[in-house]
Amino acid sequence: MAVSYLRRVAVGGAAAAVAFAGVGAFTATPAYAASSKVSVVHGIPDQPVDVYVNGEKTISDFKPGAVAGPLDLEEGSYDIALTKPGEPIAQAILKADDAQVPGGANISIAAHLDASGQPKITPFANDVSRLGAGEARLIVRHTAAAPAVDVRAGGEPVFEDLTNPNEAKADIKAGNVEADVVLAGTDTVAIGPESLTLAEGTATIVYAIGSAEAQSLTLVAQTIEGLHSAPGGVPSGTGGQAGTGLTTWWYALAAAGVLLLVGGGARLVAGRPAPVRR
Repeated sequence: MAVSYLRRVAVGGAAAAVAFAGVGAFTATPAYAASSKVSVVHGIPDQPVDVYVNGEKTISDFKPGAVAGPLDLEEGSYDIALTKPGEPIAQAILKADDAQVPGGANISIAAHLDASGQPKITPFANDVSRLGAGEARLIVRHTAAAPAVDVRAGGEPVFEDLTNPNEAKADIKAGNVEADVVLAGTDTVAIGPESLTLAEGTATIVYAIGSAEAQSLTLVAQTIEGLHSAPGGVPSGTGGQAGTGLTTWWYALAAAGVLLLVGGGARLVAGRPAPVRR
C-alpha cells in the first residue's frame, strides 16, 4: 500500500476522550435513537469468563481473543457480574448494579491489558462516517501491555508513536495491505507482518492485544460494513470471531463496559487530528 493513498489520519487517547453525549459524530444513527450498536473485544490473555445478567449465568467460558457483535443494545440499566469460569457471583472479579447503557452510539468495548499489564475495559467510539468511492478505513488500537509502537505498511511507518489505549486511523484506497507493528522509532518487529484485506466501504479495526513481556502479542480484527457514500443501511459491523447467536449475555458484556464509564472514570476514546505522514 503506498503511503500517498492516505487521505486523513487521526490519533486519539485519554486526552481526547469524549462523553457518551458526544458520540453523534461517529455514528450513523440519529441522536434520538434508543439503542446502540455494541461490539465486544476480549483481549485479556489467559482469562476466560462467565457472564451473569440479573443473577443468571448467560454465557460460559467466553474466550480471550474473541470478538462478538454487534448487538442493538437497548437503553437501560442492568445488574451484571463477571466471574472466573465455574465460580459463583459472590466471587465475581467485576460486578455492578444498575449499570446504565446509553443509546444512539456505535461502540466497541475492549477488555484488555493496560501498558503495565493490568486488566481494564476501554470503550471506543467507532468512526462510521461515510467513505468516498474506492476507499476503506483502517483503524489501529493499541490495547496491549507494550510500549509505544509504530505501525508500518510496506515497511514504511504510517502511524507513529502509538501508545495504550490510543488509536490511529486513516481512510485509504481499498485493497490488500501488508502491515507490521514495530517498537516506536526502531525496526524491531513486535507483531506481524500480517496481510489485511480492506474492502471498499468498510472500516477494519485492528487491536494489538496481549503482553510483550509474556511474548503473547497478537492482533484481533473487527470489521464494520456499509460505509459506502451511497446510503446502504445503518452501519453495524461484524467481528472477526463473532458467534452467530445473539442472546442476553450481550447485555452483561456491554453493561460491564458502561459500568466503568460511569463508575470508574473511563471515557469514550475518539480521534483528534494529527498530521498525515507522506
